[in-house]
Parts: sequence; C-alpha cells; structure tokens
Amino acid sequence: MANRTFTLAEAQELIPVLDGLIRRASEAKRRSEEIDTRFHEVNQKILLHGGMILDIVPLARLRAERDKLGQTITDTLAEITAMGVQVKDVDTGLLDFPCVVEGKVVLLCWRLGEGAITHWHGVDEGFAGRKPIDSRITNARGRKKVN
Repeated sequence: MANRTFTLAEAQELIPVLDGLIRRASEAKRRSEEIDTRFHEVNQKILLHGGMILDIVPLARLRAERDKLGQTITDTLAEITAMGVQVKDVDTGLLDFPCVVEGKVVLLCWRLGEGAITHWHGVDEGFAGRKPIDSRITNARGRKKVN
C-alpha cells in the first residue's frame, strides 16, 4: 500500500474517481459470485444424478468471464490501494483515508453512496466507531508518513 496521508480536502477530491473504481470492483464481485452460484448448481446436479453429459461451451464461457472478473477486481483494488486509500469492504464500497490529526493517524471514512466524507474513526475502531468530522479533522494539515 502507498504510504501516505490525506487532508480532508485531498481525500474529498478523490471521491468521484474512487466512486467509479469501487463500483467497478463491487459489480465485478457480485457477478463473479453469481457465476460461482451457477457452477455450484451444476455441481449439485451432477452429484444428484451420479454424473451427466454437459454442454461444456457455455460453462467454459462462464469460467472465462469469471476469470476476467477476478482480474478486474484485482486490478481495480490495486489501483485504489496505490493511491494510498485503504479498501475495507468491496461489497459496501467502504474506503478509509489515513489522515494525521494532532500528530496521530486517524482514518477518514467513506462508503459508496455517501456524497462526501462526513465521518472518521481511529485506526483500531473500524466502521462501528465512526464519528462526525469536526474542526480538528477539517483543519488537519496533510503530510506524508515517514517509515
């Protein structure tokens, strides 16, 4: 992961791009899961019937589609991570942006469907510990983390 922090304004500027990226990953994951369900159904039919003759061409196409979707997910998440943004949940589109506030790293928190970044939480708190953005967050100065 890229080793950087964001100001609220910097993180906010990325939301339109990240919205499209996380939607792409989420939709690819959903479709991949649909294909996996279809394969599971086929496997169950084969087991119940003690084997059967299959038209392999449609299944091969589904397999190729699933493989391509997997690569889309991998590439998209890598692109988000390379920006320094943390992907917490692809299904809900939950992303965190490290931010230094009063010398301590906190996470600005955004979820797909939210118009703006309006919450933050400590690095050990997670989504359940979200708090509304306050003046400390708004006034925080960005700087790259040094490791």
